[in-house]
Amino acid sequence: MIQIADNNHMLTRFVIYGAAGCLMEVFWTGLGSLIKKNFKLISTTSVWMFFIYGMAIAMEPVLETLSHSPIILRGSIYMLCIFAIEYVTGFVLKCYNLCPWDYSDNKWNINGVIRLDFAPLWFIVGLIFERIYFMF
Repeated sequence: MIQIADNNHMLTRFVIYGAAGCLMEVFWTGLGSLIKKNFKLISTTSVWMFFIYGMAIAMEPVLETLSHSPIILRGSIYMLCIFAIEYVTGFVLKCYNLCPWDYSDNKWNINGVIRLDFAPLWFIVGLIFERIYFMF
């Protein structure tokens, strides 16, 4: 287990979470292009997303605390944490006209910055971040 106070390890984990999140997003948006029948599987993302996914480091105390809890509880709490990070970062970026996503057209959106129908996705992503955390 990495000590939380070690700044070098924190930076390394921030970079790992950021890179893992961006990689997942590239695959997600690439597969999403199939809906538009684009078999080139073109992906889109923003450099902002690296920093946003890197903020998963803020979830580490939660990951540690819940490590022996049932998977449904862990995944649900991780999902809520990710929604919170997405909402706050989306809201701040929107204030500066820098938000790379806009969910306003989706009926499950909240203020255009989160989509409640992404709950299962964030559940899984939280469990992936948990695996990453315990790898180091």
